[in-house]
Amino acid sequence: MKIIYTSLFVDDQDKALKFYTEILGFVKKSDVAAGQYRWLTVVSSDDRNGTEIVLEPNNNPAAKTYQKAIFDQSIPAASFGVSDVYAEHERLKRLGVKFTMEPAKVMEGVTIAVFDDTCGNLIQIQHTAQQQGV
Repeated sequence: MKIIYTSLFVDDQDKALKFYTEILGFVKKSDVAAGQYRWLTVVSSDDRNGTEIVLEPNNNPAAKTYQKAIFDQSIPAASFGVSDVYAEHERLKRLGVKFTMEPAKVMEGVTIAVFDDTCGNLIQIQHTAQQQGV
């Protein structure tokens, strides 16, 4: 069994698509009309057949409550692996991304940073010494 989709609730699908593709560097994989919304997914440019992130509208009251609650508690909604947290932090800052946690070594071999995705989520970037291919 493997993960093929995972969802991130977003407050605006167009804004999320722009942020995740133009700023983070993901690639749009699916964009299918679904009523007034879309089945909208992005995927890593390094693994175009990998796990897709569904940019899910947060119009459901339960989704909106959940999203706000974890954001308010400074809990990242997702964690993305990078080869160098410090370099990625600098690249994203130059693009205007606001970080809520600067890069920090949180345990032996693990460095993280956390940023606001502008769509209602905190996202963690992480490098672990054991990561392969990231």
